[in-house]
Amino acid sequence: MDNILDLIKKAEYTNDLTKAEIIAILKDSQYNQELFDSADKIRKKYMGDEVHLRGLIEFSNICKRNCMYCGLRAGNKNVKRYRLMPDEIIELARKGTEYGYRTFVLQSGEDEFYTVDKMKYIISNIKKMNAAVTISIGEKTYEEYKAYREAGADRYLIRIETTDKKLYEAMDPFMSHENRKRCLSDLKKLGYEVGSGCLVGLPNQNIGSLAEDILFFKEIGADMIGIGPFIPNADTPLKDEMGGEFYLSLKVMALTRLLLKDINIPATTAMETLNKNGRIIALQSGANVVMPNITEGEYRELYALYPGKICINDTPAHCRSCITGKITTIGRTIGKNKGFRNKEREKEVYPTTSC
Repeated sequence: MDNILDLIKKAEYTNDLTKAEIIAILKDSQYNQELFDSADKIRKKYMGDEVHLRGLIEFSNICKRNCMYCGLRAGNKNVKRYRLMPDEIIELARKGTEYGYRTFVLQSGEDEFYTVDKMKYIISNIKKMNAAVTISIGEKTYEEYKAYREAGADRYLIRIETTDKKLYEAMDPFMSHENRKRCLSDLKKLGYEVGSGCLVGLPNQNIGSLAEDILFFKEIGADMIGIGPFIPNADTPLKDEMGGEFYLSLKVMALTRLLLKDINIPATTAMETLNKNGRIIALQSGANVVMPNITEGEYRELYALYPGKICINDTPAHCRSCITGKITTIGRTIGKNKGFRNKEREKEVYPTTSC
């Protein structure tokens, strides 16, 4: 068993592990705390004690896709659908600046109402607020990604969900694993900070697949990685599945920190759905970002990716106050800049053409 401690030390000092070594750590349960402590040490060394807050705007729960695990899937007839108009989205961001946010994450289902022109309008107006803009709206063409970039978008989040092609295509009917990877490649070429991630605990997923996920994140040079447990939704075909485990999800996240030492890693809300202190534990195990929800009213509840989602009855102001209090309690501070992976990038003039 001491070999596991050696592997953790190897990851800490070299930021490298083989697939077999990652599997060995994931299978072990005796040295979980040592793994989390090591990831926290690397986080502190390369990222400091600042926690970057991203104001999350969930602007539409309409989606053309039918992913088996997602409550927003097109086949779910039990969810009340909504979409915010472009000026409503911009107004939520304006209010967010009053709460002190310097980055906004615009997230939705794959809703074709939001044309390129509408998205450019939204992005360009939020950029006028001296804020960074992250988009998470699914699979698009190279030309669409290029248009968002030219309008000022800084980051794009699109989870690979799993690097297991067979599992991906079983979980995401009529979607192509190769196209998913093409999206990530296009975004990198266009100069975005690229975010991806995976679900932990999908049916028929194995430890080897999770190890491959971590190595894939390193291979593509990801700038942000979001990792969370799969939580079965009663309105999906996977309603009777077991779902993911908190500590396995945390271990995948910690190993991601050890192998990708200077990327941004959020403490996801799904972690806190499984453990009431989930985000704080994640922040003490390698994470350095939190994405408080600044969507208002009933929309917070209607963006029902999974059951038990936290903070759905809170106001954006309360969320900001609450998470700030939790962060300062563990001796961390709120980041004052826009939280790019390399802070010098804030000074750069980004290219508007492809590489």
